[in-house]
Amino acid sequence: MTSIITNSSAMNALQALREVNDSMVTTQDRISSGLKVGSAKDNAAYFQISETMKGDSSAYASINEGLTLTKNSVATARLGSETIQDLAQQFLDKVAFAQGATGGQGEIENDLLELVKQMETTLSQSTFNGDDMLGAGSYAAGDVTGPTIDATDGSITTAASNADTTVGVARDVVTGISRAGGSYATTDISVGTYDLASRVSDFKALATNFETNATNVLTGAAFLAGALGTSEGVVDSVNDVATKLGQSEKSIENQQSFLNKLTDNIDSGVGSMIDADMEEEAARLKALQTQQQLATQALSIANQAPSNVLSLFQ
Repeated sequence: MTSIITNSSAMNALQALREVNDSMVTTQDRISSGLKVGSAKDNAAYFQISETMKGDSSAYASINEGLTLTKNSVATARLGSETIQDLAQQFLDKVAFAQGATGGQGEIENDLLELVKQMETTLSQSTFNGDDMLGAGSYAAGDVTGPTIDATDGSITTAASNADTTVGVARDVVTGISRAGGSYATTDISVGTYDLASRVSDFKALATNFETNATNVLTGAAFLAGALGTSEGVVDSVNDVATKLGQSEKSIENQQSFLNKLTDNIDSGVGSMIDADMEEEAARLKALQTQQQLATQALSIANQAPSNVLSLFQ
């Protein structure tokens, strides 16, 4: 039956054209944005998961940036401790040389004091962005009132103010996050702060009045023997600081490498869920354009049907 009131063919053709146009809008949005899931209405589950994972990725990236600052502080302190380590070994070598020297103790003392000055300079410069990990801020150049050297046996008495302890509190460096019950929990490593300043004070106490103590007729030999043992012990302490700082720096570098890979994996996982397949979308757009043309043609034909009724009245 043909009706001039209700044109079912035209309504069907119009509905088909609307569906094609809606699909084209969706496809064009995906092509322009590059996203298959741009909002919760596209796919609520994927959208929620992707937003959570993107939040994790952003947090890991921020933690990684913070680790860079900490690594720079540790690296600066390690460089300073290794430089002092080399100077400390030179100090020990000169004390060892003094054991068999029959003269020149004054020159040796001058050399030792010069090495101490270089240690002081290195110590004062071994800070990054104001972060002092070697105790430079607690050390006053020229002040030897802390440790004292025994003129008879070369041993060091360390005052309480320059005790061999860490400066401040060992820091907990956040290295990552974990999720438990949907909430964040931080994971971290401990990085110590080392009192290398006290070791420099020890060296200065050994070098001060070295000639007088070494040339004392009654106690000179005992002083030199004791000074050698004391110097070796202080050198070992310096070596220990440099080693621990190197271990901390390596741990931070390893964690940063892991975080870089982790954020890449998270971003890749998010992309697989919400990114549009551009080849697929291009093929779909071409097909939809053809369907649109056909649907438009079908609607045109359907709209012409009522006018054919006029021929019945001619």
